Amino acid sequence: MKRRDFLTLSAGAGAALMTGDEQAHAQSNQLPPPIAREFRGLWVASVNNIDWPSKPALPPEQQRAELIALLERAVRLKLNAVLLQVRPACDALYRSEKEPWSEYLTGTMGQDPGWDPLAEAVKEAHDRGIELHAWVNPFRARQSGAKSPVTPNHLSMTHPGWVKTYGNLQWLDPGEPDASKHSIDVLMDIVRRYDLDGLHVDDYFYPYVIYTDEKSKVEKPFPDEPAWKRYKLSGGKLTRSDWRRKNIDDFIRDLYQKIKVEKPHVKFGISPFGIWRPGFPPQITGYDSYAKLYGDSRKWMREGWADYFSPQLYWKIDQAGQSFPILLIWWSEQNARKRHLWPGIYTSKYPPLEIEYQIKVARGLSGSAHGHLHFSAVVLKKGMEDDTNTMAGRLASVVYPEPALVPPCPWLGSELPPAPRGVRVSGERITWQSVEKAFVYAVQWRTGERWSTVILPGDHASHDTGAQVDQAVVTAVDRLGNASESR
Repeated sequence: MKRRDFLTLSAGAGAALMTGDEQAHAQSNQLPPPIAREFRGLWVASVNNIDWPSKPALPPEQQRAELIALLERAVRLKLNAVLLQVRPACDALYRSEKEPWSEYLTGTMGQDPGWDPLAEAVKEAHDRGIELHAWVNPFRARQSGAKSPVTPNHLSMTHPGWVKTYGNLQWLDPGEPDASKHSIDVLMDIVRRYDLDGLHVDDYFYPYVIYTDEKSKVEKPFPDEPAWKRYKLSGGKLTRSDWRRKNIDDFIRDLYQKIKVEKPHVKFGISPFGIWRPGFPPQITGYDSYAKLYGDSRKWMREGWADYFSPQLYWKIDQAGQSFPILLIWWSEQNARKRHLWPGIYTSKYPPLEIEYQIKVARGLSGSAHGHLHFSAVVLKKGMEDDTNTMAGRLASVVYPEPALVPPCPWLGSELPPAPRGVRVSGERITWQSVEKAFVYAVQWRTGERWSTVILPGDHASHDTGAQVDQAVVTAVDRLGNASESR
C-alpha cells in the first residue's frame, strides 16, 4: 500500500481484525470466531505522579487501591498489558538494594513505603490475565520536578563522577562505562527478581537539548568531556556524535542479550522518539533524535535488538510534517526482522475519534502493526465504559468490541502448549483441566447464534457465563503468545 493510500482511509477502513474469510467463518454457529491478536498496552507513569500514585505520601492501602483500580479499568477496556514506570530517575518503585525508594511513593526519597508495588502489580495483573511490563529510564538520574532531598545512597552521592547536571536535570553519563554497567545491573536485577512479561525503555538516552540562549537557539553542550577525553586518549577514532551513538548502541545490544540469557520469555521493548531523522521519509520535519538524543533506533530495529518497538507517534493523522500514518509506514519499512511494531499514541492529548482512526490505521497496516500503546492512563481513568463520547467509552464499546490476545513472538519460541482436556459444559458453567504452560485461557462459548469470548488467567479451570451454554471451546496460551489447539 502506498503512503498516499493511508491518508484516504475512511472511518471504517482498517477496523476489522479479521479477513473476509475469517468473518464468514465467524458467522458459522458451529465454529467460534478467530480471536483477535493485538497488543493493547497502557503506559502508567509514576514520574511527577502523572498517573500513579495520584500524589505522593498516600497511605499504602490507598496506593494499592489506586493501582488495582487502574488494572481493573484496563481489563474492562479490554486492554491486555500495562507498562508500569518503576525507575523514573535512578530510584525505585520496587524493593531494591541498589537504588533508593522513589519520592513519588512517599514524598521522601529513600523512605520505605511499607510494601513492594512492583511485586503486587505483577501478581494483580496476572490474576486478571494481563501482562505487566516494567518501564524504566536507563540514564535519567534526577527529574526537573523532584523536590525531596537526595539520599546518601543515590548515585549522585555515591558516584558523582557518573552524574552530570544538565539544566535542571541530573543525568547518568552514557560515556562512563561504569555508569552504563550500573544501569544494566539494576535492570537485570528487576528481570531476575520479578515475574515480568516485559522490560521497557523509553526515549531518554542522552537528554533532550536545552539552549544557553533561547533566542539564538545556542545549544548547551552535554558535559561529558572527561569520558570523551579518555576515549580519545585511548586511541578512539569516532567523532563525538558517533561515539555517543555507539555508547547507546552498546547499552541496548548488551541489555537485550543479557535479558535473553537470563529469561528468554521476557520481552524487551523500546519506545523511541517517533521521528528517526527529519527527511525520513522526505516530507517529515521535526526533532532529530539520531543527532540530538544519539539514539539510532533504526539500527536497533534492523539488528533485532528488541522484541517490540513502539515509536512515539504523538501526532495527528493529517499533520503533514509529522503524519501518524506516514511515519508508521516508514517504521514498518525498516522492520526487516519482523519484530513487533506497536506504535505509541497520545491518547491523553487528542479526541476519541482521532485515536480511534489512528488505531484503525495501525490495523490496516497488514502484517506489521498488530498493536499499540496508549499514553497515558490519566485520560482512561475518566468516563463510563458505555459512554462513547469519552475516551474510555469509545475504546471499550467501539474500538475494542471483543478481547484480544497478545501476538506471539516466534523468534523467541514457537512450541505450542498442550491443549486443555476435559472441557465440559453444564448449564451456564464451563470447566476444563488446567494446563501447566498456560499463561491465559481463551474461553469461547455459544448461546443460540451468538459467540462470546473471555480471556482468563492461567490458574483458572472454570468459567460461569451467566447464560445457557450450547457449545464451548477453550484454548491455552503460553507466555510467548503461542496458542494450543482449541478443545
